[in-house]
Amino acid sequence: MSLAPFSARGAPSGHDARAPASYNRAHFSRFPRRSNTVRRRSSFQAALLQAEFAMDKTYQPEQIETRWYQRWEADNRFAPSGEGKPFSIMIPPPNVTGSLHMGHAFQDTIMDTLTRWKRMQGNNTLWQVGTDHAGIATQMLVERKVAAEEGKSRHDLGREAFTDKIWEWKQESGGHITRQLRRMGASVDWSRERFTMDDGFYKAVQEVFVRLYEENLIYRGKRLVNWDPTLHTAISDLEVENREQQGQFWHFRYPLADGVTTDDGRDHLIVATTRPETLLGDTGVAVNPKDPRFASLIGKFITLPLVGRRIPIVADEHADMDKGSGCVKITPAHDFNDYEVGKRQGHLLINVMTQDAKIREQAEIFDLQGRPQPNEDASLPAAYAGLDRFAAREALVADMDAAGLLEKVEAVTNTLPYGDRSGDVIEPLLTDQWFVAVEELAKPAIAAVENGDIEFVPKNYENMYFAWMRDLQDWCISRQLWWGHRIPAWYDAEGRVYVGRTEGEATAKYLEQMAEQSETHATAFNYLKVLNLIQEGKVSEQGIEQITNKYGLKRLSQDEDVLDTWFSSGLWTFGTLGWPEQTPELATFHPSSVLVTGFDIIFFWVARMIMMTLKFTGEVPFKKVYVHGLVRDAQGQKMSKSKGNVLDPIDLIDGISLDDLVEKRTGNMMQPQKAKAIAKATRGEFSEGIEPHGTDALRFTFLSQATTGRDIKFDMGRLDGYRNFCNKLWNASRYVLMNAEGQDTGLAPQAEIELSLADRFIISRLQQTETQVTKALEEFRFDHASQALYDFVWNEYCDWYLELSKPVLWDEAASEAAKRGTRRTLVRVLEAILRLAHPMMPYISEEIWQRVAPLAGIDTADAPSIMTQPWPQAEQDKLDEQATRDIEWLKGVIVAVRNIRAEMNIAPGKALEVLLTKGEAGDRERLEANRRFLAKLAKLESVTWLDDPAAAPLCATQLVGEMEVLVPMADLIDKDVELARLSKEIEKQDKLITGTEKKLGNESFTAKAPEAVVQKERDKLADFKAARALLAEQRDKIAAL
Repeated sequence: MSLAPFSARGAPSGHDARAPASYNRAHFSRFPRRSNTVRRRSSFQAALLQAEFAMDKTYQPEQIETRWYQRWEADNRFAPSGEGKPFSIMIPPPNVTGSLHMGHAFQDTIMDTLTRWKRMQGNNTLWQVGTDHAGIATQMLVERKVAAEEGKSRHDLGREAFTDKIWEWKQESGGHITRQLRRMGASVDWSRERFTMDDGFYKAVQEVFVRLYEENLIYRGKRLVNWDPTLHTAISDLEVENREQQGQFWHFRYPLADGVTTDDGRDHLIVATTRPETLLGDTGVAVNPKDPRFASLIGKFITLPLVGRRIPIVADEHADMDKGSGCVKITPAHDFNDYEVGKRQGHLLINVMTQDAKIREQAEIFDLQGRPQPNEDASLPAAYAGLDRFAAREALVADMDAAGLLEKVEAVTNTLPYGDRSGDVIEPLLTDQWFVAVEELAKPAIAAVENGDIEFVPKNYENMYFAWMRDLQDWCISRQLWWGHRIPAWYDAEGRVYVGRTEGEATAKYLEQMAEQSETHATAFNYLKVLNLIQEGKVSEQGIEQITNKYGLKRLSQDEDVLDTWFSSGLWTFGTLGWPEQTPELATFHPSSVLVTGFDIIFFWVARMIMMTLKFTGEVPFKKVYVHGLVRDAQGQKMSKSKGNVLDPIDLIDGISLDDLVEKRTGNMMQPQKAKAIAKATRGEFSEGIEPHGTDALRFTFLSQATTGRDIKFDMGRLDGYRNFCNKLWNASRYVLMNAEGQDTGLAPQAEIELSLADRFIISRLQQTETQVTKALEEFRFDHASQALYDFVWNEYCDWYLELSKPVLWDEAASEAAKRGTRRTLVRVLEAILRLAHPMMPYISEEIWQRVAPLAGIDTADAPSIMTQPWPQAEQDKLDEQATRDIEWLKGVIVAVRNIRAEMNIAPGKALEVLLTKGEAGDRERLEANRRFLAKLAKLESVTWLDDPAAAPLCATQLVGEMEVLVPMADLIDKDVELARLSKEIEKQDKLITGTEKKLGNESFTAKAPEAVVQKERDKLADFKAARALLAEQRDKIAAL
């Protein structure tokens, strides 16, 4: 339970109206502290601290957020305590070039909520932070910077000088996103911040590559990849942006060879394509083996137009009988689907494009193993040589038309792949790349999820994981860049490859291998061994110079490519903890507890982490994978610069003017023609710009929408509402402090405590709320946790309990014990609320807690932050169902009177006479016990129990259960208005009665529904009829006036 540190569990020992002596003398034991993070302050320092945190009249988040984050970080609050059960989360490393977008902010809020919660539960908690080197993005950024500032390209500088420029940029400007993480309140351990290119991580990457190569799980081969013709590199599917646009389908006539004709006498087949330029690399035409139209043509040949190459007609299921002509051109070197068909049919690979996506003078021809085929005819039409692919397309279509081979052109909507960085159309291209053979790695990764070692939340994402893992292609891990982990492979003069952790290790392997074939190499190898220039399988730099100078052997040259960033991030959970060294951190925090991620990278990152981690540590990387949805705009559209609907989380925190928001959304657009429409839409949606909301309101908004796995439609209305929630909590805390500071809050051991009904009620409801919030967090239902906290704070603590405290605190006749009990409850429930809220709203909870904690008996000199406090735990013996029922009755009566005031348009300040009648046993006793509350909160002149309901004068009536709340209408009502109101209410009841009777009259419902459900409907019908009768009676009375 959570009312105060009265015991090791933090709760008082009783909630009776007058607590026993043991309650009044409850001791103030300290909670366990984190010895390496807590710094004792003198009483003088504590006094200064309290003065510093004097609460302003209004909630101003910008004034408290930076101050508190700096204090937490300076006091080392985010470091593991070294005590308790380990809990660790590895942050998905954001790009070092990046800015915090809504997805980051949403994800980081979830992770920080979990981390702060586990920290308060006493876990030894690590939230590991770091950034990814972001190969393409970083290289492009620095290339542009160098071009703008120095007028040079990276090639002008050379590789080493250019990468030095990148390191300089990182040192000066690479921390932007980590500064934004701080703004979100992320309690990551900054002392352990990692970078995927730092020395330790680089060592891990090299180790993994070498070991996989030595086990034949990494190989170099010629395969089809996504090729960016602008950046001159292979890219992953995740770096491809598919855009829907208007395009064309060109239908060509492919002449049949050798005088063959179709069954209906045609001398050609019709083949359609959206990429005519790839015709030059065709190796066949496929028809479906079940298609009777072309059965006689299978095994026959086509004369490829413009090229003259004879290509076979083959049977393959890839050809769809019901789509187009039923004939499909096969271009294995320029289409991923065609590559698979080519493999099945044993075709050659004919590459007709350069890496600039221009048509080659001569084709490159390879077999399926990537071996050159020099004896094949590689000739291509000279007219297209050197043309860009799109210029070649135009020329080729014109030539096909001129030759009478263009059947028709069809307008279509198709999807084109674009590089998300370059904006260029991606070309499937045959290139030499490094690959990971994933089949063997995938088997244990599948088993880890099947046997429950890793659990996906929600569980349905396991199906997505299995679908991907059981249909894997080998993973292309090389990129043609300069920035990244350079592939640890070296080549000799003949192109033979040697993989090693260093050049020295690769050179030793080279010499050892070549010594068997060359006397020179054998002599050089022995010479180095004699001079001890080979140590632990590595040739020293001196040794490399010796074999070069003394024996004339050419120095090995390192592979120019770098590794895909997903390769290094696949090692994230163990590489960040010091692997391949067996560090204490690795032993303590691995496997990590949970990974928080979006579904879109389950394959690209999650699956690869599982494969790599199992392979190299024998452990799973994490025990749970919490999968969240994507953050979309209010209309459900994906946020993107091109759509102009991006929201910057920092703008939601700090606010932004309309003009600045428009400029941010329309500046530097790749499609500037959209700027005008985007500006108009922005001005319409945010006519006053965006007001500042503060970090806590934004975090709470994210959590309120964090359902399991579903995408989020980000709602500015919710954000406004949760800013109001922060204000509500702030103002409620000011009320508590005004009534508690300088007053007796029951801290003295012998102080007599008397708890009111309201006190016992709110303490009981607190236990239930603590249980609800804890259970929701355990189940990753952040929406339920935030809703439970919101309902308790707003609806019960603020709207009801604070009001119910006033009749006690402001009543001169109330005993000091009663006032003391209410002040004590006010303070200690608020203190517990702040601890419950802290993982979700860290700043406002810390700020208020600093003022409230001393009033709850917590020495802030010893416990200077809410972060060091224990998580509230419910205690079942503090549940008070009777108090809850009594308060619900009281609330019902007050709401009934307020409803009558509203319906009858009675001034709020007019004191009313109220009659209560009928009702249940005990209602009269409740009235006598709560007259003080009723008089104050319902603004009553008198409240009387009426034994004989028939004796009631003409009254406005409300029901509280079976009890009637009557307000005599003499001089209070307008007869016609009240009759109209009653008629409307009767009509409403009639509709309810008709609907329920119809349902009960449905034999299918009464026969099939459980008896309890049917009985519930019968009870509802009886209630509706009783309510109608009462309203009709009231109407008749008023009509008789």
